[in-house]
Amino acid sequence: MRLEITRRAELAIRALAFLGGSGERVKGPALADALGTTVKFVPQVLGPLVRAGWVSSDPGPAGGYRCQVALGDVSALAVIEAVDGPTDLGRCVVADRPCQAADPCVLHVAWAQARSELVRVLGATPIADVGARVA
Repeated sequence: MRLEITRRAELAIRALAFLGGSGERVKGPALADALGTTVKFVPQVLGPLVRAGWVSSDPGPAGGYRCQVALGDVSALAVIEAVDGPTDLGRCVVADRPCQAADPCVLHVAWAQARSELVRVLGATPIADVGARVA
């Protein structure tokens, strides 16, 4: 598990919060401006949100992106994992090997507790709560 998220995951959280707050269809260039990114990067950011069913993407001149879920129903953890993949890859944080509970590293117990708490907090943080800070 990494202790940081990618720029794409951060933008996805901000995009979902922005779209959920607008309640309207937003065109790619307007969304890029709101997020401080490029128009070409918007589909990369929104793709995982569209695949998850949280955002719709309508092509064409009248198209754009629209939020399809209540922001209270989607957690920060769900968005991060939709974009960056699973937070636990089963790798040891000390050695480059699979985590082995039968042969634990020096940080096994502490890391498991810290990871559990981080996942708990991110899983309990709805996008509605972070939306006020990123809008």
